[in-house]
Amino acid sequence: MRPVADFLIEHADLIATATGSAPKRGAAQRELLTLRDSIIASRDGVIVYVGPSAEAGNSIDISADATRVDAAGCTVVPGFVDPHTHVVYAGNRDEELRRRLSGATYEEIAAAGGGILSTMNATRAASETALVEAARARLDAMVAAGTTTCEIKSGYGLTTDSELTQLRAIRQLDVEHPIDIVPTFLGAHDVPPECRSRRLDYISTIVDEMIPRVAEERLAAWCDVFCDRGYFSPEESITILEAGSRAGLRPRLHADELASSGGCRVAAAVGARSADHLVHVSESDADALASANVCATLLPTAAFYLKLGRFAPARMLIEHGVSVAIATDVNPGGGLSPSMPFAIALACFGMHMTLEEALVAATVNAAWSLDVSDRVGSLEPGKLMDAVIVRSGLTELLRVGTHAIRCVVKRGSLVVDAH
Repeated sequence: MRPVADFLIEHADLIATATGSAPKRGAAQRELLTLRDSIIASRDGVIVYVGPSAEAGNSIDISADATRVDAAGCTVVPGFVDPHTHVVYAGNRDEELRRRLSGATYEEIAAAGGGILSTMNATRAASETALVEAARARLDAMVAAGTTTCEIKSGYGLTTDSELTQLRAIRQLDVEHPIDIVPTFLGAHDVPPECRSRRLDYISTIVDEMIPRVAEERLAAWCDVFCDRGYFSPEESITILEAGSRAGLRPRLHADELASSGGCRVAAAVGARSADHLVHVSESDADALASANVCATLLPTAAFYLKLGRFAPARMLIEHGVSVAIATDVNPGGGLSPSMPFAIALACFGMHMTLEEALVAATVNAAWSLDVSDRVGSLEPGKLMDAVIVRSGLTELLRVGTHAIRCVVKRGSLVVDAH
């Protein structure tokens, strides 16, 4: 029996999507299936047909009351997957932003008690309800920019109770918001001030208290560590990530953002799915990532807003066979934009990626980095009907500050309609 479609996107000038297995590497990262005069049809939020309009009648029936979205003059791409965010937090860092604009570095601000620790104080004082309400507005901005799936980390509480509160807020948002959310535990974001003189005690708290509680309540799928100069060493990171793995929390980590500090080697050693930031990754590090099948999740917006003076070397990583994803790093300090199109633009013009590579990085590779590429990240039968309708052609995504996105579809429902 042929499926009966209840939702269609039709008349698009172009449908552009990756297809097949993930992740995409090397030359395959720039390969897109492009279809003209085609439609995408779904049933109960799952795609049942992608192909020429003239052949659809041989594959599907269309219900009389189906929702039909006219995408004439537009391009349809998969819903964006944002695989690295810190959306749940309280407070802001506006004064730090002004200091950065006056020349202070990220590390200087952190040494003066700003950065992560500044947000920590506000987040510890916030209730779960307050965190949910604040984050909901940020997620609204993300979905308006085309994000249909994202990861969210804890890491701004740095006590067991506060970390659990953040993760419970993330769980509530996943239930209430259209964006599908993948939760990550990041108790090893920094060492809180009260533990600076007893660092090993804090690591023990993460390993012996936080991780078991997170696992018991099933609050996270992943365990992350900020492995970088001034934060957690490679040895400390391995201890924490291995404890997470024993509890069922799979490893991913912040690596080599501020310096070449061994994070890539940690990612390879523990079998992390993703190593993120990588501003200071070397060619030998890239080879290690490729050999261990670790995805490089790059955050050009963070490098931009933190004024790091350089971007991660995406071109080199791709040439060394590393799968590359991109993310926004939404956070109060260095991730000030919720827009995946802005991240795509910076990936192209700051990291020397082609538009096709950046689109794959923002969709199927990003989905693979979160282990959800079996259901999102491309427009193919059997996957969720998550799609972005872009005004005009693909290059419209590069026009920062314009209303490039006309519609966003999540699970076969219009969640953004900006006609």
